[in-house]
Amino acid sequence: MLLSVKNLRKDYRRAQQTFSAVDNISFNMEQGDFVCIMGKSGSGKTTLLNMIAGLLTPSRGKITINDTNLFELNDEQVSAFRNQNIGYIPQGSSLLPNLTALENIRLPFYLTKRANQTSLTYAQQLLEKANVSHLQDAYPANMSGGEMRRIAILRALICQPQIVIADEPTSDLDDESSTEIMQLLTEIHQQGTALLIVTHDHDVANYSQKIMKMAAGRLVE
Repeated sequence: MLLSVKNLRKDYRRAQQTFSAVDNISFNMEQGDFVCIMGKSGSGKTTLLNMIAGLLTPSRGKITINDTNLFELNDEQVSAFRNQNIGYIPQGSSLLPNLTALENIRLPFYLTKRANQTSLTYAQQLLEKANVSHLQDAYPANMSGGEMRRIAILRALICQPQIVIADEPTSDLDDESSTEIMQLLTEIHQQGTALLIVTHDHDVANYSQKIMKMAAGRLVE
């Protein structure tokens, strides 16, 4: 089992009342799966993804990736595990504006002090495969929204993760750019990487193998 989510819950306090952004969710993913979670804004999709990526601690429940329980690790260990095993693509623009495309892609290696010639060569190969080699030395301010999203995807791939998690990867993009992004993600999946995507877009969801729907913090289908 690549990913196991069991009885996951995230509670918040608001005006002396407790509400559950994620309410008792369980599901599994195998290596090479492509799963899409659909739901309206406020349904808890991003909160769920952030817990699976180890960015947010659940109120209760368990998340294991390759038999590693994320929340038995301390913060430093979770960060190291995420860096090496999970490719995370947050919603919207996430590139650092003072770094070039190539530097943004290699950022995970810098964070763990593993930047070397091999990582440079692989980053350049990723740029070539995604047909954006011409952006190698460009800064985010000089890129389109679709180009920035491609670079964010390549950054998520640089450590060759077993699972890529994407939050609304086509949000704010035009139809042509959205199609290009989903074609790139589909190619990643076809090469054996598991994909877990959150979206409200039916066209995006149709690329996946399995669709789950989320409402009021729960998986409803």
